[in-house]
Amino acid sequence: MRMFAVSDEADVLTGLRLSGIEGSLASNRREAEALVNEVQSNPQIAVLLITESCAVMIPETVTKLKLSSSNPLLVVIPGSHGSARRKDSITGLIKDAIGIKI
Repeated sequence: MRMFAVSDEADVLTGLRLSGIEGSLASNRREAEALVNEVQSNPQIAVLLITESCAVMIPETVTKLKLSSSNPLLVVIPGSHGSARRKDSITGLIKDAIGIKI
């Protein structure tokens, strides 16, 4: 099982590659969508890392993967400028998934 990263920041991708994680650079929505689709079709890749700024480019795909897909596991990571997540982002995801506000 392998990990793969999709990022729009070369610095993040370089750091991940130095730690042994393969990845590709996506500079626009079309490239990000194509890379995620390619990773989904590869059964060898178990974990997909995607930077927050890349995830913002393809929100429908990210939400679909988070809520319905078991392989690959999607992990949204902060970019080189830090996290832009809201404090309660996990509770929002739970609410969307099961319809109960926590």
